[in-house]
Amino acid sequence: MTDTRSVPLPDPFADTGPRWLEGRTALVTGGGQSSHEHPGVGYAICRTYAAHGARVAVVDRDPVAARRTVDHITMLGGTARAVRADVTDDHECRTAVKAVLEEFGGVDTLVNNVAVPDRAGLFDVEPEQWEELMSLNLTSAWLVTRHVVPVLEGGSAIVNISSVGARGRGPGMVYNVAKAGLETLTTGAANSLGPSGIRVNCVQVGAIWSAFAAKGMPESMREPRRKSTALGTEGTPWDIAEAALFLASDRARWVSGQILAVDGGPGGPMRLPPEAGEKTETAKRTEESRG
Repeated sequence: MTDTRSVPLPDPFADTGPRWLEGRTALVTGGGQSSHEHPGVGYAICRTYAAHGARVAVVDRDPVAARRTVDHITMLGGTARAVRADVTDDHECRTAVKAVLEEFGGVDTLVNNVAVPDRAGLFDVEPEQWEELMSLNLTSAWLVTRHVVPVLEGGSAIVNISSVGARGRGPGMVYNVAKAGLETLTTGAANSLGPSGIRVNCVQVGAIWSAFAAKGMPESMREPRRKSTALGTEGTPWDIAEAALFLASDRARWVSGQILAVDGGPGGPMRLPPEAGEKTETAKRTEESRG
């Protein structure tokens, strides 16, 4: 059970206005919070949606992380349920959606947030690692969406979480290809589901510092990433959550098929410290397999 003596990872935008998602039910994948040091994007979205009146299904393959998010939401007076699922597995996706329907009676908001911060190069991986990274960063979103779509009604919203890596022009990474695919999935789904009154949009995450970034990058990258933005400031998961809130709300009722970049503005080239070039775990596994 999470220690609820204090509220960790505070939301700087809390209590700043009317509730935008009153009465809605949101299913957020990758919504668990794995540590207390840095908030994750999924965690911030769950917290923000709950603060705006939504009932939130926190879907994560780590039940402890999902429970931590739920505990923080309920401690603050919101409504949430933890649902354990590996969203790269079609059967588990179906089961997770069924569990949410049984708990809340319906779903009208879906956030596909699952991703793995891997910098593996396009040709540094074997087919097994390629499939693994594509499954986690792209196919998982399609799997969850295909099971949620049948229960969505007009006025529902889907928000996919992508990355500025999708438009990166540097050395190719599998992660970037997957995110570019997710953005194409967004525009295609928006056109397919538009006649049913279902909106589909995407948030393109910039160089924020979060649990995701801290897991895949050294702390020394924070400063060059900050300087790479036009604003010269560092973004946070809460900035992403606010964008996801807008896209899920009725305030975006005439917005669909859009890729919203939340990146501090396009700045200059990023100069990375030497350790940023360290091989990823995926690339190391590939080299070992080549032996």
